[in-house]
Formats: sequence, structure tokens, C-alpha cells
Amino acid sequence: MTKVLLCVHVLAAIIAIGPVTVAASMFPAATRRALSALHADRELATLGTLHRICRVYAAIGIVVPVFGFATASSLQVLGNAWLITSIGLTAAAAAVLALVILPRQSRILARLASSPATAANAQSDRRLPARLAMYTGVFNVLWASVTVLMIVRPGSTTGV
Repeated sequence: MTKVLLCVHVLAAIIAIGPVTVAASMFPAATRRALSALHADRELATLGTLHRICRVYAAIGIVVPVFGFATASSLQVLGNAWLITSIGLTAAAAAVLALVILPRQSRILARLASSPATAANAQSDRRLPARLAMYTGVFNVLWASVTVLMIVRPGSTTGV
């Protein structure tokens, strides 16, 4: 049963977290293109699609920690420091996504849909994708750290 739980956990991480990571990383560049107003309608549609991918796969991503806890319980490693650290990093990544990235994406979409870029607000608009890219980078580093901890597992019996 442990192998089944682990397989579901890993597959869920790949299938759910991968698309969020990619779509969230693409969003700031698509925002810059939308702000240039060359193809604003097409870029606005792209932003909407990227945001929808982030929202839907973030919801699906709840499966990852659920099966992670089940796997850890089955392996009897719930008290290990590497797992506790991974849980903390996962919670931080989820918080960055839910409390910072998704709301900022929504605000950018609303702002671009309500008023096209003008010279007056171009300066403040340029900061939007830069700040979002920074938070997305933090999210990606947190997930990369969790992945490394899950593979290396300090003190594990796998010989790594």
C-alpha cells in the first residue's frame, strides 16, 4: 500500500504542481506583452488562460500533501526533520501561491481588462510583472527545495 500512496503522491506533484509552476512563471512575461499593447486582446486571453491554469491546478494540488501525509504515515517518518521541513516549505509555497500570486494575477487581469495601458500609468504598470515575477520565483524555489528534500531525505536508509 505504501508504494501506491507514494506513486499517487509523486504523480500528483508532477501533474498538479508542474503546470502551476510553469503557468505562474509565464504570467509576468505575458503581462509585459499585454502592457506593450501591441496585441493586448490576444495577450489578455493568454493571461486569462494562465491564471485559470494556476487556479485549477492549485486546487488539484491539494492532493499532493494529502497523499504525502498518508505516505509518510505509512513509512513511519512523520517525526523526521527533513519531512517537517518539507511540510513547512510546502505550507509556505501554498501560502505564497494562494495569498500573493493568485490575487496579484487577478488584480492584473482586472486592471488590464478595465483600462488599457496609457502613458500616465505605464510606469506603475511596469512594476506589476516585476513584483509578480519575484513572488513566482520564491514559489518556485520553495517547491524546488521540497523536491530536493524528498529525494535526498537526510538520514534516510536509502544510502543517499
